[in-house]
Amino acid sequence: MASSPDLSSADNTPENPESGSPSDISAASGTAISGERRGRVRLRRAAVMAVPATVVAAGLAILTAQGALGVQFAISGMPFTVTATELNGTGFEQFGGLDNMADGSPNAGDTGGQVLVVTSAIKNATLTKLCQSVDLGGTNLLITAGGGDQKVTASDLTTDSTLLSGDAAFNNIEIGNDASTLNKANAKGPIGVFSQQADTVHIGNLRQTNYATTAGVFRLPGLKLRFSDSGC
Repeated sequence: MASSPDLSSADNTPENPESGSPSDISAASGTAISGERRGRVRLRRAAVMAVPATVVAAGLAILTAQGALGVQFAISGMPFTVTATELNGTGFEQFGGLDNMADGSPNAGDTGGQVLVVTSAIKNATLTKLCQSVDLGGTNLLITAGGGDQKVTASDLTTDSTLLSGDAAFNNIEIGNDASTLNKANAKGPIGVFSQQADTVHIGNLRQTNYATTAGVFRLPGLKLRFSDSGC
């Protein structure tokens, strides 16, 4: 979960074959680019303009117009699970986007190295009994925190998820905002992207499948990191 200043990215700008784009320049200089890979990437970008991503906790469909990176780094492409018995936050935003893997990532498969995600941003958040796990193939790297009197706290928290579920309640929610105009948390999406925001958010029995998390400050009292046969 974590923070991201501006979520727009040049990586997601459609190519203009008549404007001398970077991809045209690299092709002209002799760089080998797979036509099949480029075709897949273009199809993925087109899908972002047409495919709704269902946000389970809010019971809403977010239609993404043009991709926005929820984070400013190349993701590994390995999903990880995050759970908490309770999340409370002030300053909540949510919109759709695309995350990109590093070129040549073995986890890309047939995705073209891109993952369609829902970005959730919270200005200040507290979480009870946080659990995070990633399947390493036969074993899980497991992190737990906030199980005692002190809760996990985070500021400028953003998560890029393909699944978010739980029992949710929002205060003063606005649905249908242009993502470029969001002002409840420290995140914005590209112009023309459907989004929502609220003054506060509460999610009980939170469960997420995430590809990226960032935060300005992340405090984890009672942190334990270990390998386990089972995940969260």
